[in-house]
Amino acid sequence: MAAYSATSPWHKTRIKNGQYLDLLKIRPVPADNDDISYTIEPQYTYRPDLLAYDLYNDHKLWWVFAQRNMDTLKDPIYDFQAGTEIFLPKLSRLKQVLGT
Repeated sequence: MAAYSATSPWHKTRIKNGQYLDLLKIRPVPADNDDISYTIEPQYTYRPDLLAYDLYNDHKLWWVFAQRNMDTLKDPIYDFQAGTEIFLPKLSRLKQVLGT
């Protein structure tokens, strides 16, 4: 396994020859009945890291929004625009999925 933290999107991706990341092993964030419907506010336009920090107190969890909303956010940065409705996993569920 890679030497990335449990909250990293590369946590389960192997390192080849001790130097290079292998093909990305996707860390899915499955839909759950407890997910919250959220409309992106203007201050978070193009900044999923800011929303991740405000919600989960960890800016590095920005990738969770893209994984949970793959049908809406084709580009995890430029599709993250004010007025876009996405689903947010609750922190307790996210910790369970990530194993933290």
